[in-house]
Amino acid sequence: MNTSVLPQDFDFQSAIPLWKVDVQAQTIFREFIFADFRLAFEFMTQCAQYAEEIDHHPDWSNSWNKVQVQLSTHSAKGLTELDIGLAKQMDVLAQKINARPLRDPLH
Repeated sequence: MNTSVLPQDFDFQSAIPLWKVDVQAQTIFREFIFADFRLAFEFMTQCAQYAEEIDHHPDWSNSWNKVQVQLSTHSAKGLTELDIGLAKQMDVLAQKINARPLRDPLH
């Protein structure tokens, strides 16, 4: 995958619609919510295996059934195709493991 920084006009909404972009910090973020700790840990295990395969590792944390993920390519000092590819794979793995859909906390 390309490790060049993504262009400023990259369409994050089309590529990874469930992720939040922090242009200032050059990171993307998503929180995954599962039914329980076991499923959250299964998600992290599968993501870790994929991250090892592509040699690109997330910054993340886990609290029982929640996994918060932040991605950026530190060596490029920005967002790259590695981040987009890992985000997409995480979305696929979360769906397979039945992550709960995102809810608007105000509704």
